[in-house]
Amino acid sequence: MIGELAALGAAVSWAVAPILYRKALSKTTPISANIVRCVSNAAVLALILVVIGGAGPLMQLPLEVLVIVAVSGVVGLGVGDTLYMYGLKSVGVSRAVPLAATYPLFSLLWALLLGESVVLPALVGALVILLGIWLLSREKWDVNGANGKGSRWGLAASLATAVVWSVSVSLMGVAVTLAGTSSLDANFAMLAVRLAPLSVFLLAFSPLLDRERGFLKMNRSTLLLLLIGGLVANGVGWLLMNISFLNTVATQAIPISSTTPLFSALAGFALFHEKATAENVLGAVAVVAGVSLIFII
Repeated sequence: MIGELAALGAAVSWAVAPILYRKALSKTTPISANIVRCVSNAAVLALILVVIGGAGPLMQLPLEVLVIVAVSGVVGLGVGDTLYMYGLKSVGVSRAVPLAATYPLFSLLWALLLGESVVLPALVGALVILLGIWLLSREKWDVNGANGKGSRWGLAASLATAVVWSVSVSLMGVAVTLAGTSSLDANFAMLAVRLAPLSVFLLAFSPLLDRERGFLKMNRSTLLLLLIGGLVANGVGWLLMNISFLNTVATQAIPISSTTPLFSALAGFALFHEKATAENVLGAVAVVAGVSLIFII
């Protein structure tokens, strides 16, 4: 049961993080938020790595693993998570999270394009996910109100997040199959490597990325929300997922972890008073069911 419980813990962690991000985004912009989150998380993970003596496993990681993990971080945490935060701010937790969680659909598409064989349940799962996307985005728009142009861009950003995350996750999938990455220490070192180069990049280009210098003007409570949210998602969540992979098969771990949209939808309705419609609820359920079907072999 350790693997299954760890996967469920990862799902809850990934549902808690966007709640904290959503609160922080009421006081700042997505790009400012992501700069602060990535830099602060990289500093904390690096400190933990030093304290627990993780320099050894880090130095033992092959160069190709370090490169792949670093690129995965720039793509997923840099580009993907900035889009994700824009989606959270524009359309809320109950819609942005399920849409972003459709990334296995795009991973399946990459597999098809590369000529890999795909089983029938995966194709059915893809159709179910498409149904979920349609349900989540079919609300009527009032171009002069809250559900106007900004929300349309928010939906687009949430779906774009899924595309970008699928590339990042695929890169991580390649990295963990290489030699020297099977231990928990190595996995933690990879989490730190995934954030460190991105943080240097964000700081170096912050004058261009955040011209208003919002990341320097952020109040303490907003910074704390982003710090904790990032550590919950990128630290606790991914560590639990790695523990799950070490103790159970991926075809069990991934469907359990894909229940994140359900927890996030409930949180959005309860904490942020987001509109709970039949389409939103059924859309989130469809995404979870579709992702589960994709990983049935």
